[in-house]
Amino acid sequence: MMHLDDMALFVEVVKMKSFRRAADSLSMPNSTLSRRISGLEKSIGLRLLHRTTRKIELTEAGQIYFERCKRIVDEARLAHEQLGEMLEQPSGILRASLPVDFATTYLAPLIAKFSVCYPGISFEFDLTPRNVDLVAEPFDVAIRMGSQSDSALIARPLAKLTPYLYASPKYLERFGEPTQPSDLSRHECLDFPKAAHWKLNNGSHSVEIPVGSRFHLNSRGMICRLATLDLGITLIPPEVVAEYLPDGRLRRILPEWQGTPLPVYALTETRLLPAKTQRFIEFLREHLKQA
Repeated sequence: MMHLDDMALFVEVVKMKSFRRAADSLSMPNSTLSRRISGLEKSIGLRLLHRTTRKIELTEAGQIYFERCKRIVDEARLAHEQLGEMLEQPSGILRASLPVDFATTYLAPLIAKFSVCYPGISFEFDLTPRNVDLVAEPFDVAIRMGSQSDSALIARPLAKLTPYLYASPKYLERFGEPTQPSDLSRHECLDFPKAAHWKLNNGSHSVEIPVGSRFHLNSRGMICRLATLDLGITLIPPEVVAEYLPDGRLRRILPEWQGTPLPVYALTETRLLPAKTQRFIEFLREHLKQA
């Protein structure tokens, strides 16, 4: 295996019938090429070429070696060409774990565009809320929101989504619309169970507001749904509530204030990724940053 590069050099010398022309073709010094071929002959223990000042000729051993080497070099070149084609038009099954609500409301249109761009790829998506085991289970990638604690995985940042405050018009009619962040402590603030405070900023000033609610949920989709049912205020990226904004079921409040940007990551078990996974991650990164 250690002689594969030298085999390719040997084939080029024979095809060019000249060390000088082969060296020019390979963009390497003639002396280096000659030394590499001499080293190859020494390692094999047989002379492969008769060298004269005017030309080179194959020895009997050289002829046999050339015929074998040429096939090997041609096969290697073909393999690289085929891999290049795979990079241009990846194929295979892409197995991905996606966050349920974000995937349903926002990633679905992006996935549709991606599938048109790469018709050779088939898809298997897991939209359960669990954190899949990328080492033990056959997933190519997992898309996750929020900080990631598993240092054994490779986390590639895709985007940062800024959360804003939203409530339904009927909720605001019943309980009044907050005019400043401190008002939120008197409202139903729908969030995850451990979210006891909301940190808000308006560019020049930051505040941390204690929040509470009768409802604590581990699903952003359910939080959004309860907000549309007039049960409270939510702090969430617009990409997650996109379907509720055009028809006014949710309305942004305290528009000058925003929450801490929420990172979105593509998690993989290794840095060495097949083309289908590379393209998927690159596509999401490009389109999420445009959002």
